[in-house]
Amino acid sequence: MRLPAPTIRLRLTLLYGTVFLLTGAILLTIGYVLVRHNLQAPSHFRAELQKLGLVPPAGSLFSGRPLLFAPGSPEARVAEVVRAQLRNDTLHRLLVDYLLALGVMTLVSVGAGWLLAGRALRPLRAITATARRVSGENLGERIGLIGPADELKELADTFDGMLGRLDAAFASQRHFVANASHELRTPLAIMRTEIDVALADMEAGAGELRAMAEAVRETIDRCEQLIGGLLVLARSESAVEREQEADLGALAADCFTDLSARAQEAQVEITADLGPAVVRGEPALLERMIANLLENAIRHNEPGGWVRLRTRTAGGLADVWVANGGRRIDPVQAPALTEPFRRLDRRGGGFGLGLSIVRSVSEAHGGRTELSAPTAGGLEVRVTLPAATPAEAPKETVRALTQS
Repeated sequence: MRLPAPTIRLRLTLLYGTVFLLTGAILLTIGYVLVRHNLQAPSHFRAELQKLGLVPPAGSLFSGRPLLFAPGSPEARVAEVVRAQLRNDTLHRLLVDYLLALGVMTLVSVGAGWLLAGRALRPLRAITATARRVSGENLGERIGLIGPADELKELADTFDGMLGRLDAAFASQRHFVANASHELRTPLAIMRTEIDVALADMEAGAGELRAMAEAVRETIDRCEQLIGGLLVLARSESAVEREQEADLGALAADCFTDLSARAQEAQVEITADLGPAVVRGEPALLERMIANLLENAIRHNEPGGWVRLRTRTAGGLADVWVANGGRRIDPVQAPALTEPFRRLDRRGGGFGLGLSIVRSVSEAHGGRTELSAPTAGGLEVRVTLPAATPAEAPKETVRALTQS
């Protein structure tokens, strides 16, 4: 027969009982030894008899009278035997009473330990029950433990926090998968339609087939861009593996140079005020973050519009700020633009992944992303990361760049 596994409550109860048994046994043993020592301690027999009134005190009228029992007499030996017997009987009864009291109190302590352990572990049972009920469909359930701020309360609050993060992650994943499926379904449908039309026309010429191939090629390019964006987003959401010092000002200058031609095509003027902003992280992801900010500012703009780029370090924080002109955005909708596939205007192109990648990269580096919509129009995005060096020790001179 297989015995059930010992629970924490049972182990705590046995621990309480064992500790009480040992401490009680030690205490009673010390008491027994002290009583025995006092009973067996040698004393002046005449002085004890004087205390009992059997021998007159010295100097009294009857001080010359003999003792009740003369030393060495048969009566004295009998008295000594009786005294020893009484002492042994007293010690025996004391030992039995001590053992009986120890046994009863041990049982009482075991019972009390069982109740106390159950009461102390009650929050743990609540945590276990909640963990068993939680699944991917009801991550909104919480323990909500009420009680003193002890270790179990801290464990319950930590578990609730973990459930909150899992709930948000699962919701984001479901939203992400649904939108990714939708975005991929559209180009696949376009390619299928182009191919079906070409196959249905038995007399299609080289020009028509070439047009079909170009449409399919353009759609494939969009699919590759979407998949590339999804891969960058997945990579940015993971932990930063290779940390090294990177200057956001230098990375922004490179992005400024790379996107100058695109800004000219869109008739958008870019001005940059790049100060030193050294952080620790993965330079490739940080450069992708800044490039996405500039690409988003250029794409969602107007001919003759403007883009402002600034990097700096202040108060132990490295700051990247990008602002652009354009049509007015509802301030309530602005913070939601960091969600994957969230676009206010689908005519601007893209997949709605740029700002979500910016947010993921900043969070992976211990920073935050803030979006605001000015009343004059356009969007302002501020990314703040922990600086690697104090602001008092800049590594390079501030640069001001302008590209029309």
